[in-house]
Amino acid sequence: MKIVVSADEHLPLVDMILGELHRRGHEIRYFGPKCGEPAQDWPVVTREAVQCVGSGSASQAIVLCWTGTGCSIVANKIPGIRAALCSDAETARGARRWNDANVLALSLRATSEAVLKEILDQWFSTEPDADDWNRVQLQRLAVMDTNVPPQP
Repeated sequence: MKIVVSADEHLPLVDMILGELHRRGHEIRYFGPKCGEPAQDWPVVTREAVQCVGSGSASQAIVLCWTGTGCSIVANKIPGIRAALCSDAETARGARRWNDANVLALSLRATSEAVLKEILDQWFSTEPDADDWNRVQLQRLAVMDTNVPPQP
């Protein structure tokens, strides 16, 4: 799977994610500073990454900033993006299952290596629910992307 990763700071968690994605056999593209380079603006690197998902040139993205909140806000401004800020594996599972989230937002500050692996395990092993109710919810989100008022 083609996955883009972005981070505004190159902290050890970035290397852990890139290594884990590589180990899992994903094709990776990284947006952000390399080790030792100064921090970059989180809105810029996040937007660059998630636009790849929005355009279809990547399947999913993992975006990081200090809290994860800023990058999740930026990601969700791009049409077609369903970003979820996940701090644990159960939240990641729910985001994939019920929201068909295509962008995983993580905190550079609060995500440990052990929790990262648990989150990624659930993220990549959970498929979206295909029942009628969930399809309707995702259709409602798609309508919001186009700024068309929802149908009653």
